[in-house]
Amino acid sequence: MTASLLAATGVTKHFGGFYALEKVDFEVRAGERVGLIGPNGSGKSTLVNCITGTLSSDEGTILFEGHDLAGLPAHRRIRRGIARSFQLPRPFAAMSVLDNLRIPLLYAAHTHGGKWRSEEQAGDEAMDILRQMGLDAKADEKSGGLTQVDLRKLELARAMAARPKLLISDEAMAGLSSNEIDEIITILLGMKERGIAVVMIEHIMRAVVHFSERVAVLVAGRKIADGKPDEVMRNPEVEKAYLGE
Repeated sequence: MTASLLAATGVTKHFGGFYALEKVDFEVRAGERVGLIGPNGSGKSTLVNCITGTLSSDEGTILFEGHDLAGLPAHRRIRRGIARSFQLPRPFAAMSVLDNLRIPLLYAAHTHGGKWRSEEQAGDEAMDILRQMGLDAKADEKSGGLTQVDLRKLELARAMAARPKLLISDEAMAGLSSNEIDEIITILLGMKERGIAVVMIEHIMRAVVHFSERVAVLVAGRKIADGKPDEVMRNPEVEKAYLGE
């Protein structure tokens, strides 16, 4: 079996007397496509925040490539290879689509081998990422004028600029049409060809089932299911969580 890229064990997070996460185990293997689902308030965002360093867990361990992430700030976790996209994209609206990628590549993103990119290298890499997202024809447009689906693509592109080994896609399809959802799924499926593992957080079950090799389900801060999509969707506890008694 492929070794774990990410291994979270017994992760617990509480806010006062409220337990947002309680002894959650969550694993992702290299190149794996994993769906992370659950009703609103189930703890998905809290788990992701603990993984990415936005929050510190109160108990448990989170290993990435076998290294303990405890105490490591968010920006250093990005450098290790953990990136995320957000549900509400906030690009620099006055900048072009290309510059929204080129600037971070030049000044912020950590590069392999300890060398920083030249302006030409940053521009070439940004265009390559935009081609992967289907945004290369809009490279010179102001990002503030993009459609919703193109904003989501740009958000994914900005995450890709960090050269991740693990990409966490947080509600990238919310509010999109069926055809637009298919566009985002195609982009995320293409990550496997580049050796990138993807965790998809999504409420659109059609997308989750089509995309995922494995699905984990959180309810009220606890993991209640983890397995193949068709098996998980037939799980009585999962059905109860989504449909009620």
